[in-house]
Amino acid sequence: MGITTLSSRQFSQNLDKAKKAAAAGPVLIIDRGQPTHVLLTIDEYKRISGGKAKIADLLAMPGIEDIALQTPRLVDLAQTTDLS
Repeated sequence: MGITTLSSRQFSQNLDKAKKAAAAGPVLIIDRGQPTHVLLTIDEYKRISGGKAKIADLLAMPGIEDIALQTPRLVDLAQTTDLS
């Protein structure tokens, strides 16, 4: 599944082309050099938004490298055990 990139002008001038491209994969819409929207078919939207997400799909999302992963620090997990 490849990602098609269209400028916002191309998208607005040829919606039919964008719809056909979305049938083959996501369509990334660029406005002033920045990605602003993604066009998906309804089936693809339902697939990625419903049910459990697959980590591989989430990691393959465009722009994911710009997201900082913040995990809480776990402390005081050790407990003493009474072996008497």
